[in-house]
Amino acid sequence: MLLCYNSYIWVIDMYKILIIEDDLEIRNELKILLDNNGYSGVILDNFDKVKENIISKKADLILLDINIPNINGQHLLKELREEIDTPIIMVTSKNTEIDEVISMSYGADDYITKPYNPNILLLHIEAILKRTNKTNNVLNYKNITLDTSKSMIYHENGEITLSRNEMMIFYYLIKNEGKIVSREDIMNYLWDTEDFIDDNTLTVNIARLRNKLEDAGLTNVIETRRGQGYILI
Repeated sequence: MLLCYNSYIWVIDMYKILIIEDDLEIRNELKILLDNNGYSGVILDNFDKVKENIISKKADLILLDINIPNINGQHLLKELREEIDTPIIMVTSKNTEIDEVISMSYGADDYITKPYNPNILLLHIEAILKRTNKTNNVLNYKNITLDTSKSMIYHENGEITLSRNEMMIFYYLIKNEGKIVSREDIMNYLWDTEDFIDDNTLTVNIARLRNKLEDAGLTNVIETRRGQGYILI
């Protein structure tokens, strides 16, 4: 999707994540999880010429199970690394150090075992994309664009500079658009920032962000749910 406001042009794309998993229920759940969290989940359901099929998908990241039909996932990983540098997270029910060592030595970017917490998996994915410079710096919300690399909001009449915390709060709300996020969730998300943020600081940052969104023509978009948190509507 191409966005154009005055002299600014951005391309907004969802990152394609290829799911290589022979368990039908698990792979469908993974696709729903990814699709609901800003990614495009793609299922590989043809395991004939699996290496060629994977390469042809041109994914931004691959979730590769060790146990797949016709070929060992670790051997497949080794073959893929001879041809592509796409980030690969190995997913397995085996919880042994030797499997992790082999997977990492064959070129896996990360390794996660089943059963895993879906939120933990999402954090692994985000970390890998960030580390490999594949994260999407530009997000679209209503009639504005947030560029996280510049901490800027662009709208029809100009641009607005956000502080680091304001930008990260807005980014987190956009990623969870339509869902209530608690104050604790937001503060946990901001925990790794250089600036300490407590409950009062969060209140101030939310108020400043609201004012800046109003300057961009967006009023009443961050709704407070008493006793629950905030929701971007």
